[in-house]
Amino acid sequence: MTVDQILLQEIKDSELSFSRTYEESVYKRDLKKRIELINWVLQNRKNPNVEICSLIECKMNAIIDEINKKDSIIEQDALDSELRILDWILYQVCSNKIKY
Repeated sequence: MTVDQILLQEIKDSELSFSRTYEESVYKRDLKKRIELINWVLQNRKNPNVEICSLIECKMNAIIDEINKKDSIIEQDALDSELRILDWILYQVCSNKIKY
């Protein structure tokens, strides 16, 4: 599977899970954010002038800065979830470019 196919499949799976979850919860919030972030990455991948790995890393760094400014773990939770989602996306999109 290509990266785009993996991301599109993840959107389908997340949308299915989202539609089956009726109560508002952290899980549902995270599914919604996952769909939003994957769509954001897919949209930016279409632009050949965008270095997608750097863009994702910049967004992750901005989220880390926001987390560090928060006083409460509860306030940090949504940002931490967003950071973990972006980390997964970064791995999927950029794993062939990351040097170990």
